[in-house]
Amino acid sequence: MARKKRPIPEINAGSMADIAFLLLIFFLVTTTMDVDSGLSRMLPPPVPENQEPPPPIKDRNVFVVLVNKDNRLLVEGEPMKVKQLREKAKEFIANPRNTETLPEKKETDIKLFGKYPVSKQVISLQNDRGTAYGTYIAVQNELVAAYNELRNELAQQKFGKNFDELNKEQSDAVKEIYPQRISEAEPKNVGGQQ
Repeated sequence: MARKKRPIPEINAGSMADIAFLLLIFFLVTTTMDVDSGLSRMLPPPVPENQEPPPPIKDRNVFVVLVNKDNRLLVEGEPMKVKQLREKAKEFIANPRNTETLPEKKETDIKLFGKYPVSKQVISLQNDRGTAYGTYIAVQNELVAAYNELRNELAQQKFGKNFDELNKEQSDAVKEIYPQRISEAEPKNVGGQQ
């Protein structure tokens, strides 16, 4: 007997495109995307043309941090490791013993504190164009951490709470005493050329 060839059944592929489209939509909706986060810095407003230049800042009020292309730090003319930067910056910002070589303090009337000595400090940070991004971020983190620790210590001393637990009025008063002043100069090319 001769066998009959059975016809091969066809698969209906019409709905496959619909299924693939639904899967694509599902994965697009359920997948989370990493959002890059940057450094929170507020740029200064543009200076009006007719405004006279600000008065010069005394050298004792400027904390100079240089990072070279080899990711080495030079802080106030001395080589330093990134781990040591926070404590050195805290000492400079606070100037607890009113040392003549550290920043001047000006008696300022601050809400909630009354007359209080406020440091005229500025931290000047300059990187080389060859500085690694990781080193740049590590230095930034240490400088910001110095401000945060000083603010936290003052909040604990005056209000018995951490800085991030203060209300707006209290946190603004603490920020007035320890204003975050980090000035970044434009990076230089290797060899010091712009």
